[in-house]
Parts: sequence; C-alpha cells; structure tokens
Amino acid sequence: MAPALLESVYNAGLPNPSSLSSYKSPQWSEHVESKKRLEYEPGRTVVESHDFYEHDDLRPSFPNIHWEPLTEVPYHDKGIRGDPRFRNLLSSATDVFDYNPKIGTEVRGVNLAKLTDAQKNDLARLIAVRGVVFFRNQIDLDIDAHRELGAYFGKLHKHATTSVPARPGLEDVHVVFTDGPSKDQRAVFSPTFLWHSDVSRLRAIVDLTNVRNQVTYEVQPPSYTALKLLSGPPRGGGGDTLWASQYAAYDLLSAPMQKYLESLSAFHSAQMQASGSRALGRPVRRDPIVTKHPLIRTHPVTGWKSLFFNPGFVTAIVGVPKAESDAIITYLNELISTTQEIHVRFQWQKNDVAFWDNRICNHSASYGFAPHRRHAVRVACHAERPVFDPAGKSQEEELNARYSLPAVDKNGARQSNYND
Repeated sequence: MAPALLESVYNAGLPNPSSLSSYKSPQWSEHVESKKRLEYEPGRTVVESHDFYEHDDLRPSFPNIHWEPLTEVPYHDKGIRGDPRFRNLLSSATDVFDYNPKIGTEVRGVNLAKLTDAQKNDLARLIAVRGVVFFRNQIDLDIDAHRELGAYFGKLHKHATTSVPARPGLEDVHVVFTDGPSKDQRAVFSPTFLWHSDVSRLRAIVDLTNVRNQVTYEVQPPSYTALKLLSGPPRGGGGDTLWASQYAAYDLLSAPMQKYLESLSAFHSAQMQASGSRALGRPVRRDPIVTKHPLIRTHPVTGWKSLFFNPGFVTAIVGVPKAESDAIITYLNELISTTQEIHVRFQWQKNDVAFWDNRICNHSASYGFAPHRRHAVRVACHAERPVFDPAGKSQEEELNARYSLPAVDKNGARQSNYND
C-alpha cells in the first residue's frame, strides 16, 4: 500500500473554530473530543515534501578526480585511553541501555558535538565493546562537527567510487541518498550479499546509493564510523539498518572451526566495485586493489577475537581449493545473515546518529521504504592493519566468566526446547 498523506476533512455543518470566542455547544465539544482520537491506516505513512530542502549542499555528486594509492598511516586507537566504565561519557547522559547482550547500545542525553577528549575516548571504547552505539536527535552535529569528531579517531577515509557531497571540500564524506524516483534494487541482490563492513563492500552494476559501501579491501580498513540521518521515512516507514557482531559470529563457531579459520586469510577485492562504477559512467577516483587479510582478527582495545569477513568483498579464501573456499564463504555468509541473536536493528529518526566499529561489525540496509527520501552522511577513519593475535580472547567466554554465566553448549548433544 503506497504511503499517502491522511488529511482531516472539516465538516461544513459545524461552526468554524476560527470565528468562535466563547461558543461551546455540545455538538462542537463532541467534535473536538472526536479529533483527539487516534486515526490509523495500516501500512500508510506521510511522505514529506522536499521542495525547500535544507541539505541540498549535501546531495550526492561524483567528481571526476583521481587520487594516488593509499599509503599506510600511523594509527593509535583512542579507545585504549577510555575509562572501562565509561564514566566520562556517561557523566552527561540521561539513560543508557543495551539492545541485546551481543551488540547495540543507545545513549541518551549526550551531545556528540560537544564532547571532551575524555568523553571521545570513552565513546571509542564503548563502540569497541558494543559494536554499534546509537544517539538520538543530534541536531548540533552539522557536517563540519561530524567530520571533526570522526577525525579525532584517525585519518578520514576517502572512498574511491561512491558519492560525496555536492559542496566542494567534503571528499572524505560518503553520501547515502535515495528518494522517490530511485530504482527499486530488491530483485538485484540476495539478502546475504547486502551484509558488509565498510570499505569492503562490492558495488554491482546498479545504483546502490541506499546501500552503504564499505572497504575492507583497503590495507587499513576503517574502524570508528559515524552515520547521521538527515532525512528519512517517518516512524513505520521502513529504512532500518541492521548490524551483526563479528565477535559473536566468531563465538558461534566450534573450537575446531575457530582454530581452522584462525589459520586462514581471505582476499578482499575492490575490482567489482570499480567495474560497476565504470559501467554506470562514473569515475573511479583511486585504482582498485586486492588485499589479503586474516579471516580472524584481534581487537586492540578489547583483546577479543572476531571474524573479519565481508560478504560483498571477500572473493576467495587463500591457500585452499576453490570448492573449500566457496564452502567457507557460503557458510560464513549464512552465519552472519541468519543468526538473529548476533543482530541489532535500528529504526532511524531524523538527526539520529549510529557510531560503529567496522572491524567488528557487518551491517545491511533494508528495502521497502519507497517513496520516502532517505539521505544520510557518513565519515569513517582508517584503523590499523588487521592482525590476528593467538593470545586473544573470546568475548563470550570472558563475559560468561565475569558474570558467572554458564558455558555455551556447542555440540548439540544436550536436549533443549525451542525458545519461541
């Protein structure tokens, strides 16, 4: 059912309220009372007009420029400086709560545009622990404050193919933009293909401005990433984003599978993304590369092991037969996309911000919000080159020990009832 504006029709048989002073007939009182009742049409939401749009300078553009290959840059994770109890960040908060045990936390009352350095360090640590953190109604975080905050955590990444704002000088900002005339892409992709981590996402030969393209193929893929929604569907209009914890994905594996994958690396390729952009007649601002990264990495802040796998950009597992590589990729795709307890889903509202760590999260856009406009801007900073440390720990095992929770049974031998 197409979204539409529901308009109240004024009953000409009733007195005009603009001409009333003290007139209060029973008929009018009954009419006023009736207008307080909720009105609801299933599946219908109001489509916002954008005739006078305040963010025209942040609409997408594809400048025809060329950049040299990236070189390694120093990276020092600010989360290491953060308070393990996040007391600096939470000193100005009014509420904080987790969406589920594995991933996703919402912090209320904090103004991201006015954080102290100590609060920023706590924020980085919280994101490193929880994967993604949500902040509502960040009106003060304009594009300049947004970039300044992102740059505190590291050098901002410039994407080689996706759109940047129309305003010059913002080439380190990625633009998400879809509106009514945009094509529906649901039939083009399988659901597993849409899951990705930033700077490792393939761009197919279609317009994917509503899918965040991430770049694990870079030598130093991003860590802390902030996306702000400038305009989007109203509540119930769709356009949610989902994230999956790669800490939790690692912990889903049996101990023998963990050991096996810890010994492997994967190729992450930018070739398909570049080919797709060229097929659309768009520039490729930096030549595509293929990079080898460990399939399991260790986080420098938490010391926890995580899967480092991107359904869009991983083209092969290194050093194994193709049939085996394909089987591993298929298995990990399914693990990430279908295991509900490692997911968090966020329903956006205007000016909301999601701040996540691309080293330990995959995410996916969701369709079904047409004809609403969905416009957002994102910055991401380069992190360290991915490293696997055999001395790393399991998130699940560490937290189970800390909170005296029972060990997870992974052999399937213990009888259990389905929990729904």
